[in-house]
Amino acid sequence: MDHRMPDNGDALTGVDMFAGLEPEVRQRVIATAVPRTYRKGQIIFVEHDPGESLIILKRGAVAIFRTAPTGERAVLTVVRPPDVLGEVSLLDASARSASAEAIEDCQALSLSRSAFIDLVHANPRILDAVMRSVGALIRRLTEQNTDHVFLDLPGRVAKTLVRLAGESQAPMITIELNQSQLAEMAGGSRQSVNQAIGSFASRGWLRTEGRRIVVTDLQALRRRAGMSVN
Repeated sequence: MDHRMPDNGDALTGVDMFAGLEPEVRQRVIATAVPRTYRKGQIIFVEHDPGESLIILKRGAVAIFRTAPTGERAVLTVVRPPDVLGEVSLLDASARSASAEAIEDCQALSLSRSAFIDLVHANPRILDAVMRSVGALIRRLTEQNTDHVFLDLPGRVAKTLVRLAGESQAPMITIELNQSQLAEMAGGSRQSVNQAIGSFASRGWLRTEGRRIVVTDLQALRRRAGMSVN
């Protein structure tokens, strides 16, 4: 899937955090931010790095993950445009709480912490959007913990695929995520996730094309994940 911000406006179009700003303030933010390009597979920041910048994603997709002492990774979420990453550590000046990796080629804007704090002081409404972002993070982590209690692995795989499909209404949805990354998101071994994918493929719910997964029956995956069907 080609994830990019809409082109019908400035570089902050659709970014909830900056939606309430006056046009001239938005332009100052854009002028202050530094354009960044990240290649697929490139690490954007690492857990415990200083939280020195806010990343505004314009194109591509980024996986946010934690790494265990054993080296095992757990993907917490996938960020797509128009969204931001790294905002939590900017608020309390703490180190990054997770790592970020580009899973597609990405284009982004990087806003320094000093510029971000100045912006918040001058425009307190931004704090509302930041709090919503933090609240969404807490709800997402709570839901993930619940899924590990109440869903079996195939159910978690199905739910992960539904989330990755996003709001797309297309009859076929291509997900640029290999099965190792999917295993990290679903919280299972690669072998077990492969078995779940094979089972879904035999039912006609999806097919694999190399490192891609093409979802052909999103509603069936929603049912398998115990989610409401549109």
